[in-house]
Amino acid sequence: MLFENHFSHYAPAARLPMNRVLEQYQAVSKIQEIHSVLDALPNVIMILNQQRQLVYCNQALFDLLNIDSPRLILGGRPGEILTCVHACENEAGCGTSEACSTCGAVLALLTGLGGQKNSQECRITVRQGDELVALDLLISATPFELEEQNFVIVQVNNISDEKRRQVLEKIFFHDIINTAGSLRGIVELLGYIKDPHKKQELMQDLEEVSDSLIEEILGQRDLVSAENNELVVQRATVETKELLSKVVDQFAKHPVAQGIALRLSEDAEVCYFQCDPVLLKRIVGNMIKNALEASRPGDIVKVGAARKDQQVEIWVSNSQVMSKQVQLQVFKRSFSTKGKGRGLGTYSMKLLTERYLKGSISFQVSETAGTTFRASFPLEMKE
Repeated sequence: MLFENHFSHYAPAARLPMNRVLEQYQAVSKIQEIHSVLDALPNVIMILNQQRQLVYCNQALFDLLNIDSPRLILGGRPGEILTCVHACENEAGCGTSEACSTCGAVLALLTGLGGQKNSQECRITVRQGDELVALDLLISATPFELEEQNFVIVQVNNISDEKRRQVLEKIFFHDIINTAGSLRGIVELLGYIKDPHKKQELMQDLEEVSDSLIEEILGQRDLVSAENNELVVQRATVETKELLSKVVDQFAKHPVAQGIALRLSEDAEVCYFQCDPVLLKRIVGNMIKNALEASRPGDIVKVGAARKDQQVEIWVSNSQVMSKQVQLQVFKRSFSTKGKGRGLGTYSMKLLTERYLKGSISFQVSETAGTTFRASFPLEMKE
């Protein structure tokens, strides 16, 4: 008998009552060989019923969760057990929120329960104490039948380090080599240009491109430090309009801004607050770059700031409408609309804003106004 048949945005919401889950647990436990085999595997293994509820797992999951009794997690769904941030967004739990429609884990489970073996990559953000941790997982689901009941064996492989390496390598091969190529081009031109005025212009371009190259490298260094909880916040008084003007000037000459008008909004307010100016520039730079990459030639990207209560809000808007599918994944690590091996820009915006500067970041999408990202920071920085 099924119960809890709540509304779902994606996967079926219905669950089995706990007494039925315990019956299934006992049925699987009777297979004596399964204990030693599954416990010998280093990766997390779960056995789920047709309602995607846990009926059995190996020792690796107990070790991961630091628990010693299956009763604490029996009947739960994978996202609830791993503390996915979306698992409680809908009353029916894991697999039923709007965000779950883009989850590779749910897709793999549904395919496996449909009778076909399937593997999918899954970008998931989980709560570990007070921290949010982004993980890249490979979920493999294999169907099997026991006592005329259908189950699925789920293997969870943490590929976060591999994905991190791939993304960082791609960024260095793409962004930094492109910038270094521009640097080389300017140096070569300097050898041919005789006009002192044009030579001075090239020297200025050379300085700007060099600064851009250093910023790219430092940005990746800071992101690695941030993920390893090694980033040190340096507090100082920041004036919004001055800082935004500098970042706008920097990105107005960036290759990604070609054909796009990048402007500081006329109503941008002058606000003073305590923050880390280097990290703030990094966040605003990523917001601007993200908006420029989403724009088309002839579009306008605007940047502004305003004080709201005890918060300073910095915003970047572009006229393009972000699709619903992208909206559901935009802050996930390794997700990108620009192809494989990208996707740290919006993720790093959220990581630096919320973990280190104690602020919040969000976005709004409108058919008439386009897409606007907003980062809010407290006026007084706290530990």
